[in-house]
This record gives sequence, structure tokens and C-alpha cells, in this order.
Amino acid sequence: MSVRDLITLGTSSQQPTRRRNHGAYLLRWNDKGFLFDPGEGTQRQFIHADIAPPTVTHMLISHFHGDHCLGAGSMLMRLNLDKVTHPIHCFYPATGKKYFQRLRYGTMYHENIHVIEHPILHGGIVYQDEGFTIEADFLEHGVDNLGYRITEDDQVKFDADKLKNHGIRGPLVKQLQQDGSITLDGQTIKLEDVSWVRRGDSFAYVIDTRPCKNAIKLAKDAKMLLCESTYLSEHAELARNYRHLTATEAAQIAKDAKAKQLILTHFSARYLKEKAFEDEARKIFPNSFAASDLKRFDFPR
Repeated sequence: MSVRDLITLGTSSQQPTRRRNHGAYLLRWNDKGFLFDPGEGTQRQFIHADIAPPTVTHMLISHFHGDHCLGAGSMLMRLNLDKVTHPIHCFYPATGKKYFQRLRYGTMYHENIHVIEHPILHGGIVYQDEGFTIEADFLEHGVDNLGYRITEDDQVKFDADKLKNHGIRGPLVKQLQQDGSITLDGQTIKLEDVSWVRRGDSFAYVIDTRPCKNAIKLAKDAKMLLCESTYLSEHAELARNYRHLTATEAAQIAKDAKAKQLILTHFSARYLKEKAFEDEARKIFPNSFAASDLKRFDFPR
């Protein structure tokens, strides 16, 4: 079975601590590896997580504050060193293109990887390929800052008993899938008569923002929402001043969006224990979990 999980490589906000690296989040989904906001030290966190960097196929940067991007250049150089043959798709706010270029070419090296840049100017669907759709929308952080949503394609699944009852087997199954219907013994069987549609799962990434409509839109019915909760409610004024969320506000976004699971991250260095965030969020949204460095969360079908 293909791997489907989220690894929180780092969970700190602006200031790393002894226990928390700058943020970085790897979503492994079938044959794809989506790396969100690689902060400083991300390359080393891959080693601690016992994950090979070539797992990465897509890099998604929310904005160009240092704790969300300083590891991007070194990760690209590492993939270059590993001589990966698959393209690396890089998404970021278009207004920050100069910063991405500085990160990408910050040192001398002979580039042999294929990097495909996707500077994003407007919200909406920003990429589609076989199996996945990536959407992005701007959040409220005082700078151009993107949240992301990844959705897998719907899949047609056959009902084995219905196929058997209609005498459809072998090459006839493929023919039915291609043509949409098939005629056997004078009877026409439609694809929908012997199949059902499994809706594709969605993963949402909401980081560095105040509560806003786009945060809820990105998280709508998501199977998993990875969301910042930089502060606890006792420091709600700081959250407002610095345009971040409290654990309570993150939980309210998850609740309003009817997400299935909430993962909290991006904790201020003032807090030593993550459990307090989990406890606060669960008062609003019971299926909340506080991340920690190198923790893995299953993302099953």
C-alpha cells in the first residue's frame, strides 16, 4: 500500500528552541511528497526522521518570512546533490519571486535538477496533474501569504458482486470503464450500475493568519487540517497584534469548516509544552492534536 502520512519535521514559529526546529511539514501521499514551508535546518530534520529527501516532489511556500523559507535553498541543493530525476514543482506568492530566486541561487553549485516554478498571483486552482489538484488562497498576515489545499481525484470503484451478477469479467471490465456502458445478451449495463464513486480526500494547510473566510474555505470538509496556533488564548492580544491564531481560533476554523481532524503547530517559543494547545482546542473541536517535531500522523483512506 502507498504511504499516506504527515510528518511534522519542525513545529516552532519564529524562534527555534532546544526541542523545536523551525517549521517544515512533509505530506507523503501515494507517490507524491509535498513539503510545506521548509524552515532553517529542514535538511537535517529529514535525517532525524529517517526519510530520504528525494521523497519530495512538490515544495509549497506560504510566504517569505524566514521561518517559512530559509530551508528551501538547501533542500533544493540537497535534491540536486542526490541527482533526483523527477521535476520539483515549487509554489509561492508571485510577489516574493525575488526572494525565491535568492534562496534558489544563494550559493555556487552546478544545477542538474529540473525545478518548475509556480509563482501564484491569484487564488484558486493553481495546479492539476494526474491524481491531484492544488488550490491556494491568500490569508491575512500583513504580507502576501498563501494557504493551500490538496485534493486527490475522485475514483470509480467497482462492486465485485454486481459485476459477477451481470457476468462482467476480465477485458469487459476495462471496456465498461472506457466506454461507460456495455451490452451483454441484449442488456445494456451502465458504469454506474456496477460501480460507485469514492470522493477524493483533501488536506488543508493554513499558516500565519488571522481568522478569515479563506482559511475556512481552504479547510472545508478537509480530512486533515494542519493549522497554526502560535498562541494560547491568554495571549490573544499578541495573536491579534502579530496576525496569528490562538488554539481556540484554530479550533473554531476547523469547526466552521467541518474538517475531520485538526493538527496544531507553529508554537511560540514562550510555551514549553504543546499539550496546553491540544487541551484548549479540544474544548471547541474535540479531534484536535498538537504536533511535535518528527511526529507522524496517519492519513489513511
